[in-house]
Amino acid sequence: MDEALEVDVTGGRVRGAERRGLRWWRGIPFAAAPEGEWRFRAPQPVRVWTGIRDARDFGPVAMQSRDGAFVGAARTTPMSEDCLSINVLRPADDRAGLPVMMFVHGGAYSVGSSAEHPHNGETLVREGGIVYVSFNYRLGALGYLDFRRYATPERPIEANLGLRDQVAALEWVQANIRSFGGDPDNVTLFGESAGGNAVTTLMATPAAHGLFARAIAQSSPPNAVYLPETTAIWAEEFVELLLESIDTDGVESASDDLAGQVLVDATADELVAAAVTLTLRTPDAHPGTIALSPVIDGDVLPERPLDAFKEGRAARVPLIIGTNDREGSLFTGRLDILATTPKRIRAIFKRTKKSARKAIKAEYPGLPAKRPAADFGGDYAFWYPTVKVAERHSRFAPVHFYRFDIAPRLVRLAGFDATHGLELFAVFDRLGGWFGRTMTVLGGRRAFLRAGKRMRGHWLRFAHDGSVDPSAWPAYDESQRLTLIIDAADRVEADPRAPRRIAWQAFVPHV
Repeated sequence: MDEALEVDVTGGRVRGAERRGLRWWRGIPFAAAPEGEWRFRAPQPVRVWTGIRDARDFGPVAMQSRDGAFVGAARTTPMSEDCLSINVLRPADDRAGLPVMMFVHGGAYSVGSSAEHPHNGETLVREGGIVYVSFNYRLGALGYLDFRRYATPERPIEANLGLRDQVAALEWVQANIRSFGGDPDNVTLFGESAGGNAVTTLMATPAAHGLFARAIAQSSPPNAVYLPETTAIWAEEFVELLLESIDTDGVESASDDLAGQVLVDATADELVAAAVTLTLRTPDAHPGTIALSPVIDGDVLPERPLDAFKEGRAARVPLIIGTNDREGSLFTGRLDILATTPKRIRAIFKRTKKSARKAIKAEYPGLPAKRPAADFGGDYAFWYPTVKVAERHSRFAPVHFYRFDIAPRLVRLAGFDATHGLELFAVFDRLGGWFGRTMTVLGGRRAFLRAGKRMRGHWLRFAHDGSVDPSAWPAYDESQRLTLIIDAADRVEADPRAPRRIAWQAFVPHV
């Protein structure tokens, strides 16, 4: 057994652990995050180690805060700029050539980690006989702000660092997963929320093509990718906030060279704090946008992913994609980042055709009241751009589209319904935790568990050979738009909410 737990990987030898029919390896470096003058650069090769590296525990998570819109890792959780580690989970046997499912965690590109839910993937491995991979990537200002304007020959700066980290993790899997019994030619990339955005963006990233065989995008905001003209504004606002917070005498924000040096000299905590302030301001300062997002840099990401899908330049791999019934209902209070307030909604309306506004208002009666506003904001960020990805990609590769509708009774009574992130409890079989037990205290547990079992069945069959049961889930195309509605009893609907889709098409034709 000890020999089976010792594996040679890029960088050296690691030893994992085995328990309850599973073997795992955690915290394996897949790349090195640059530091000092090279802080804002692409990931570097793994630093070689000697001896056998203990791989039983998760590595440090990306720098993040608990004071922003989203609650980050616990304050006692080890964090580091050098956070690029990967984890592998597989059955405790000697099978080889297993399908690989590689998960990209969410968290608005500001929080989260592969250790956030340490038992994620266990049910998938037990039920599906797959190898499950998760990993960390750089977040916040260190991963998702575009500081290229502050670069100098002596202090080079690159963009899309978190996206580059994700490509490096995919490359590591290609080079190493055979050692864990996985098949590098049978990798399914999947993710939720920001992780879903990562999936749709990586499909449009040429460097990632050929590194995965199929993809699953859960609740992706596919259009949260911006032109450099926009990201430069956020970079300038960030630097001004940073200068204010560290009170650097004699440094003017207009001086790109000096400001760039401050970016390099600032502590990681100072960068995180400024990013929190920026992201809290952005929903009102720039309604409908998310500051921490990939940028169309003309290098790693040459074009808007939605355009790549339209022209067939996205990776032509089979795709499962979908959203939850009411994505936007979660984003209230502390999480209020979508276009859900009257001011933000007015700003969206001003950027669209006047002739199309009446039809959109008819789809959200009472707008901008709380419930219709939540649905408007959720559809703007998640549902409608996801529909566009599905219809465009279906011209070039198989697509299966879903909508997740089931929600326990307490969640419905609280007004959330099937909201953003709820399907993770089904995919990862999380109802055994305290939050999952609380959600179902008023009923609905058995139906939710059964829906989760069916959903995992679809995901696992897809991971094995790229197919789903055609009798239960037909392929999606523009003529019929057949959609699997995941509920207490699953059903297939043709073009659900067609009037709403048509209204959005006229309202935001640029999407």
